[in-house]
Amino acid sequence: MRCVRFEEQGRARIGFIDGDVIRAVYGSIDTYWRMTDEVFPLAGAKLLAPCVPKQIICVGFNYRDHAREFHVEVPKEPALFTKAAHTVIGNDGKIIYPRQSHEVVYEAELGVVIKKRMKDVAPEDVPDYILGYTCANDVTARDLQLSDVQWLRSKSFDTFCPLGPWLETDLDPTDLSIKLYLNGQLKQNGRTSDMVYNPYEILSYISQSMTLDAGDLILTGTPMGCGPMLPEDEVVVEIEGIGKLRNEVVKGY
Repeated sequence: MRCVRFEEQGRARIGFIDGDVIRAVYGSIDTYWRMTDEVFPLAGAKLLAPCVPKQIICVGFNYRDHAREFHVEVPKEPALFTKAAHTVIGNDGKIIYPRQSHEVVYEAELGVVIKKRMKDVAPEDVPDYILGYTCANDVTARDLQLSDVQWLRSKSFDTFCPLGPWLETDLDPTDLSIKLYLNGQLKQNGRTSDMVYNPYEILSYISQSMTLDAGDLILTGTPMGCGPMLPEDEVVVEIEGIGKLRNEVVKGY
């Protein structure tokens, strides 16, 4: 199923996509919910980010070709870092190009959203803890990333984590096409089967060190080909079985 957050009369609602309509639900998808009789046209609906995470955990250099293009050794364990939660925006949201940076880059990624609290979970049990999957763009101020000791600032400007257009709850994440288009030109083209550590291994590894809660977001790494984008550019992340995430870059002030 495809779970979507959308705006209706100025408030956030949750629903499931059923053909060309959204069937609204009451409650929380990650706890308790019930279906309502309310339906809304999918066409023209304002889609919000499909989750509101408390924390965003990311994995660096999780594709061998991406590690090679940066002349970095493939990590012997998942290389973890974080983005601040306020970076999240939804489909058609504007990516703000901050004045502090002169090199803002796109990074197409598969996002995984947690369904329930998980700690010390074995890889084979991880699917029971996954709510769904979404398209993500790990936007990065590359010049600041290279100059700072830690990556938090370069990864955490407002709007630097576009997500969407929805959550796909029924999906095998281990071999999906993942692409990114910049102004209609294909820039990244990989498969999740090329990951060094697959999503189940990543979530299990994280859970050995920290507790993950319902709604938390895990970004699983980007394939080779990430590059710069500029104000007025359109960026589209497309993942097989999920859909397309579209965002425009705008100049910050």
